[in-house]
Amino acid sequence: MTRTKRITLAISAGALALGAGLGVTGMASAATTPTPAPSSNASANATPGSTDGQGMRGGHGPGHGPGRGGERGGAQAAALAAKLGVDEAKVTEALQAFREANKPTTPPAEGTKPDRAAMDAALAKSLAASLGIDEAKVTTALEELRTAAQADRAAELTTRLDKAVTDGTLTQAEADAVTKAVEKGVIGGGGH
Repeated sequence: MTRTKRITLAISAGALALGAGLGVTGMASAATTPTPAPSSNASANATPGSTDGQGMRGGHGPGHGPGRGGERGGAQAAALAAKLGVDEAKVTEALQAFREANKPTTPPAEGTKPDRAAMDAALAKSLAASLGIDEAKVTTALEELRTAAQADRAAELTTRLDKAVTDGTLTQAEADAVTKAVEKGVIGGGGH
């Protein structure tokens, strides 16, 4: 095996391990949108189109890990409630109702992705109606939370890659390749 192939395989394996470790390799299903990982500044990101605070995405697809209404979903609902100036329980209830109403009846076809823009619009419309808030305000809040979550994930990835370089697990060139792959959307991992 040539040196180039070994490096390529090492980079790919490292990227996949990092992506899996961050929980960002899951795909969203057509019924729900993934939830962003809770942000360190309490503005956990709500992914428009997602529904449980994961209606807000937690970095991985629906049904993966604690993001489905557990601690992560609660933090996301709290962040959205704070942005909208409404009671957290009402946001949680509205997100749950949206998720239930949009539960897929069949799994998505392999290799397909749901229309994120349509899901985001549907979530914003549903939340606006349920909470009695202007849809544009809900859309803006969801976008702000998603952006914050993406920035948090990107910062976390950078920290993990820096540590891997310091520990000698990866070379700087390999870490840079992972970062570039994430930025270009080749692999999941951070905000892009």
